Amino acid sequence: MKTGIKIVLSIALFSSLSFSNEQFAMSDADRAMYAEMSENNPADIMVADGEELLDYMGGDEGLAKYLGVTEDELPAYIAGFPRYIKKFDMVVGLDQVIQAMMHDTGKKPFKLKSGNMFSLLAYVKSIANGEKINIDVNANAQMKAAYTLGKKTFMTKRGGRGLGCISCHSSDVVGSVLRTQPLPDLGAKGVASAATWPAYRMTKSSLRTLQRRFQGCMKNALIKVIPLGSPEMVALEVYLTAEAKGSKIAIPGLKR
Repeated sequence: MKTGIKIVLSIALFSSLSFSNEQFAMSDADRAMYAEMSENNPADIMVADGEELLDYMGGDEGLAKYLGVTEDELPAYIAGFPRYIKKFDMVVGLDQVIQAMMHDTGKKPFKLKSGNMFSLLAYVKSIANGEKINIDVNANAQMKAAYTLGKKTFMTKRGGRGLGCISCHSSDVVGSVLRTQPLPDLGAKGVASAATWPAYRMTKSSLRTLQRRFQGCMKNALIKVIPLGSPEMVALEVYLTAEAKGSKIAIPGLKR
């Protein structure tokens, strides 16, 4: 990986693990494994794979040109996603930009849920490591609408159980243990913020994106799963990224 790109510090990774002395319901052996992986994240090699994949499309320089910014401007620009892109006339995530770039350079786009896309997305977002999330939900009418839809999606309870994102992440339940893990705060000070996704998930032994994690939550709650890249899913990412605004990006993260 290029010098200067990877600024992920072990302390940043370790802080993303949601440890709680009072409530973290895991064994000492599991804690030790987390600590070890915070020093040597298995996803590092996947991020390196993503860099190689981007090289086939012109690398960082090609991506910057596609986005209409300079290479020097690229890290801060990436830190503002999801964002409205005029040539697409819609609010999109970085993975959708990658798909469009692949198509426009004559390559078959990776599916949003593919391992190659996860690696590519992780590398592209890692370009912004050390930058603070600077998403601007007031930039235009499209971003305002996306934030509103994202908040509604987060707050809405669905399905026979009447569950939604808010069910596990409201202020009155944050820190409670569910399936051996404290329920995290997803706000600006939250340890599971958008700043540390894509991340390596220990329980899945694989790299996952924030939207893919949303899907996992929905599946576990037995509610209808929102498709990756759909307006509702992108809006949900907009909302939670806005809640984490100001957090330093540190990719890849490490999660249970």
